[in-house]
Amino acid sequence: MNLFAEIRSLVIASLDDMVGAGELPAGLDTTNVAVEPPRDAAHGDMATNAAMVLAKPAGMQPRAIADALAARLAADPRIVTAEAAGPGFLNMRLAPSVWQGVVRSALKTGRDFGRSDLGKGVRVNVEFVSANPTGPMHVGHTRGAVFGDALAALLDFAGHEVTREYYINDGGAQVDVLARSAYERYREAHGLDPEIAEGLYPGDYLIPVGEALKAKFGDTLLNKPESEWLAEVRDFATAEMLQMIRDDLALLGVTMDVFTSEKAITASGRVEEAIDTLRGMGLIYEGTLEPPKGKLPEDWEEREQTLFRSTAHGDDVDRPVKKSDGSWTYFAPDIAYHWDKVSRGYDQLIDVLGADHGGYVKRLKAVVSALSNGRVPLEVKLIQLVKLFKNGEPFKMSKRAGTFVTLRDVVEQAGADVTRFVMLTRKNDAALDFDFDKVLEQSKDNPVFYVQYAHARVCSVIRKAAEAGIPADDAVLAAADLKKLSHDAELGLARKIAEWPRLVEIAARGQEPHRIAFYLYELASELHALWNRGNEDTSLRFVQEGDAPTSQAKIALARAAGVVISAGLGILGVTPAEEMR
Repeated sequence: MNLFAEIRSLVIASLDDMVGAGELPAGLDTTNVAVEPPRDAAHGDMATNAAMVLAKPAGMQPRAIADALAARLAADPRIVTAEAAGPGFLNMRLAPSVWQGVVRSALKTGRDFGRSDLGKGVRVNVEFVSANPTGPMHVGHTRGAVFGDALAALLDFAGHEVTREYYINDGGAQVDVLARSAYERYREAHGLDPEIAEGLYPGDYLIPVGEALKAKFGDTLLNKPESEWLAEVRDFATAEMLQMIRDDLALLGVTMDVFTSEKAITASGRVEEAIDTLRGMGLIYEGTLEPPKGKLPEDWEEREQTLFRSTAHGDDVDRPVKKSDGSWTYFAPDIAYHWDKVSRGYDQLIDVLGADHGGYVKRLKAVVSALSNGRVPLEVKLIQLVKLFKNGEPFKMSKRAGTFVTLRDVVEQAGADVTRFVMLTRKNDAALDFDFDKVLEQSKDNPVFYVQYAHARVCSVIRKAAEAGIPADDAVLAAADLKKLSHDAELGLARKIAEWPRLVEIAARGQEPHRIAFYLYELASELHALWNRGNEDTSLRFVQEGDAPTSQAKIALARAAGVVISAGLGILGVTPAEEMR
């Protein structure tokens, strides 16, 4: 039940009636007619911009359209008042029965309340995390993992068919460095001093890998030249790192649907296939690039290269796909990978990348546009940095990782639920401060606690009802006499619940899961405010002693709020609390 969509349908039907009556010209485009909460709640429950949008194409004054539209809307039993304001906005107040109906709908629908068919089954691939398989994931990966997983869940809730994918960067020189680093830990497992030269990975996390290599190979790899052990150790160490990454993701509650290997893509000939496909389109050529703008590098040398004509698809410059030695650039396997995703039949691709990949966005968009003939849009979501604090100081680096704070460090300190919620309290492209002291405090200033506490209060109301012998399962509550919900504070909570389906669609369209976190905080505020008013006015308490029918109506309101909080936390990947400890 999307009440805003229902009232918008009423507005459109009323406009059609005005056309039929000759009050408006035919053929008006109503696509941009919206119904939304007014900026000032004192103006009403909903507002529409219909008169403002249609005035110019209709050749009429907006106020004249608004007045005529208001008269038609006011005839509907759901609308108590419809009044034109200012230059032509139209504000509406809805009957209490409408808000009571929202509560009933939430209880009947359960956690699917607010679920949308907006996506219409569109197949979306969300690729996120994709950390190099050379060590544990750091805090930046944590934020990307939370954002990507929540975005996937949001799109699923809004009617898309979603695949979560991890791209394994196992085809570059970094996995050779991993192999050499693991080999030194293998030597260490045999009692030898590891030689962790500059450029190798120094973290303690490779010590167990060295032990595992010893268990598998014994001493057979000792004293052998690198050429004889490199490939085997590389494959073994990469598999160990991938398992570590899977374990860390599971700790955060993230499960991938697909893991795709860069090494496998390259070995399959997919790079050549993709480049040949682009060549067939006239988008691969031999040429020279202009020198970089600004200060010219000392080693700049104008040379002929194999280039992708990415400027034909919106990029600033064409991009090299081969190095001067004839090997592929880093971009070439990425072309093949995105070609592979396009070939799998997705309708939309979303890449979640670190902010340091900002310069890579246009070339990725260009190649997907080219390879899909403009059919498949690519959205790139950049994840900004996370700054960690504890006891007022920057959080110290992890000895285990060697150079950075790991995902496991964060989750073990704060817990998965807190980590996930806090990571979604800012938009993905805004920097985020993660203060371990603040995210664990129990106060209104801590959004995680505040939302969890609201859900726990709903659960406590259900328990109190059971203790009082009042039936309070959802089926009973959905059949309660909700006309007993008449106080402004009660209807205010119902109004906030009614915003949920609309909010889901707005967040899904914008691919902005942080909006879910913001909304849940606002909903929790309404619930807490009503609870606190009950401390002063006993008639507002959810359980009314000796009055089961009234109690059930009020409990139904609380439970409806709990249903929405549970659904919203589900999208964020956070477990709803049933009681606070």
